[in-house]
Amino acid sequence: MVNSVESITAIRAFVAADEAGGFKQGGTSLGLTSSAVSKAIARLEDQLSVPLFHRTTRTLSLTEPGALLLVRAKRILFELEEAEAELQSSASELRGGLRVGLPLSADIFGKPLADFSQRYPCVQLELEFSDRMVDVIAEGFDVVIRTGGQSDSRLMQQKLGAFTWCLAASPRYLERAGTPREPEELINHVCLRQRLSTGRIAPWPLLNDKDLSVPVSHSADIIDPILDMVLAGAGIASFPTFIVNRHFAEGRLIELLPGQMQRDGVMNLIWPSGRYQSPKTRAFVDFMRHWAESEIRP
Repeated sequence: MVNSVESITAIRAFVAADEAGGFKQGGTSLGLTSSAVSKAIARLEDQLSVPLFHRTTRTLSLTEPGALLLVRAKRILFELEEAEAELQSSASELRGGLRVGLPLSADIFGKPLADFSQRYPCVQLELEFSDRMVDVIAEGFDVVIRTGGQSDSRLMQQKLGAFTWCLAASPRYLERAGTPREPEELINHVCLRQRLSTGRIAPWPLLNDKDLSVPVSHSADIIDPILDMVLAGAGIASFPTFIVNRHFAEGRLIELLPGQMQRDGVMNLIWPSGRYQSPKTRAFVDFMRHWAESEIRP
């Protein structure tokens, strides 16, 4: 491309138009007129010799080359934002509020959050604990930590770590009720189950036992009280390994039917892609990513 600065402007216009669904709306997000956005994209199409959008009077949709370019364009802008954030953070101390959404079962995050606050004392953490699906942008979150991924093109995500699910009970319960050695023996035990937001009971997908009907002795819509009850000897429950690994190591819980759970998952950091990523957001993402390399594991 002849003019690299002009090309970056055109790439920003291209991404903004796609995200906003139109030249006018995309221009508003960039502080440009719809005509300026249209001309910038037209120049980009001329340079690439391919159409990037299907245009009608009412709709704007990507062509196949446009969809391919969008993936690379977002990566280019993300790298630029990272560079800008690093330069800004090196020039001045990080400060200001940082709104972070965390899952309810978040006791493992206590230490890294404390360590982050000590390293960046001028950043005020605003923490919200919830298992609901939040609208990251509309609700004003800087970063959200959740299991699972996001398909929203306005969001960036960084994998914190992978984990599996396991079955656990306390020594006290097992002394009283016995230890199940096979999945079918679970029908004779007190099973504490999590109730999803849809009202359904979250499954316990045991390998080779898809038709096994595990009893619902007690249920809760969040996992914290289930963990408390299991620790107190009330029964058996299924947990992500990162929640109970510490209890296994301390002998407070015992893993049951090891290796027979087929459910696994990913913990992600999710944040708005934005036009300019704040240095404190980048610092938080990097800090948590490095912490999770050793802490969130199967």
